[in-house]
Amino acid sequence: MSDAESFYDAVGGADTFHRLVAAFYRGVATDPELRPMYPEEDLGPAEVRFRMFLEQYWGGPRTYSEERGHPRLRMRHMPFAVTPRQRDNWLRHMRAALDEIALSPERDEEIWRYMVMAAQSMVNTDEPQYPGAIDVSGK
Repeated sequence: MSDAESFYDAVGGADTFHRLVAAFYRGVATDPELRPMYPEEDLGPAEVRFRMFLEQYWGGPRTYSEERGHPRLRMRHMPFAVTPRQRDNWLRHMRAALDEIALSPERDEEIWRYMVMAAQSMVNTDEPQYPGAIDVSGK
């Protein structure tokens, strides 16, 4: 990636982010713990918002901020009790989506580190450790 080329451009731009977010929401749509966190009957609007956010974060169009203002991720997720188990389910769907779009190993690692950090930062409700938990400590 050159100094002038963003991550967004380096991984294929809009097409890549459309494929990533569509694959992610296919998993969310069937997840009994995550689906209730999306109050809209159709996941389409949530998919568009998440795609716009990721595109902007990774150096693409600033449409998210133009339409919705500052992301304020924690504030926007505060109405929902986000547990470590829900974080892990979210990460499993994201991991499957990243595997499906098959970025280069370097780009995959870069975006995966961000997704783990972001998912961990959304947890706002404790629950006991459970079998199969994802290690988000980075160790």
